[in-house]
Amino acid sequence: MVATASTTLQSINFTHYHRNPLSSRRRCAFLAVRCGIAEPSGEPAPLGQKTKYDDGFFEKAFMTLFGRKMERFASVDDDKMKNQNKKKKGLFEHDYDSFVDVSRRVMKGRSRLQQQQVVREVLLSMLPPGAPEQFRKLFPPTKWAAEFNAALTVPFFHWLVGPSEVVEVEVNGVKQRSGVHIKKCRYLENSGCVGMCVNMCKIPTQDFFTNEFGLPLTMNPNFEDMSCEMIYGQAPPAFEDDPVSRQPCLKDICSVANPSSPICPKLQA
Repeated sequence: MVATASTTLQSINFTHYHRNPLSSRRRCAFLAVRCGIAEPSGEPAPLGQKTKYDDGFFEKAFMTLFGRKMERFASVDDDKMKNQNKKKKGLFEHDYDSFVDVSRRVMKGRSRLQQQQVVREVLLSMLPPGAPEQFRKLFPPTKWAAEFNAALTVPFFHWLVGPSEVVEVEVNGVKQRSGVHIKKCRYLENSGCVGMCVNMCKIPTQDFFTNEFGLPLTMNPNFEDMSCEMIYGQAPPAFEDDPVSRQPCLKDICSVANPSSPICPKLQA
């Protein structure tokens, strides 16, 4: 679900920013959602330890917003869950664990392509009418557009994936600052699931930016250290050619892992 925060907030701000950059920088600084890491170092916890976050007002509001959108597609496992769902949580009663749980229930019983379609529908439902067309007009696939979106990603993704930074990358032989390095992805860290990372984050985010917004995007998750690299301006490979298509389960941390399978079962069509 990495795409949700960025696409929604960009749709709110890109027109105003384009017309008045100085004013919009102030606006972005005000609207940027920055969750605090509650670690003494201020950095994500070492691999093998779960990073502690101190989510505030805005973070919980976004978790609720996206959680409610996803809930429409989530399976209901038992009577206890059904009773809980009858009463909606308040605007600030959702936490990150419940957000990830909804994603996991969306994944249940769906194929890889069906999971990706759900995420696409959720993303489209978050945007105002005509947003993709307006985005294409304002941000054609240029170096500037790629770098601009990379810069927006850092503050607007913070609550969802944790701290990140803009980095220099090479796209079609040209060096540009359109890369985003996510130090330790909060979504992957909390879900522990390769299938959720690929089917509900990486692939739908790539497809949404590339096909709906017309701005190519490639995401390269690192399942060894849970970091991730986003490269705006670079067209993503076909799924069959992508190394993630052959990624096994994270058997030590995934609650639905299949250790006997050489490839995560959730990656199979």
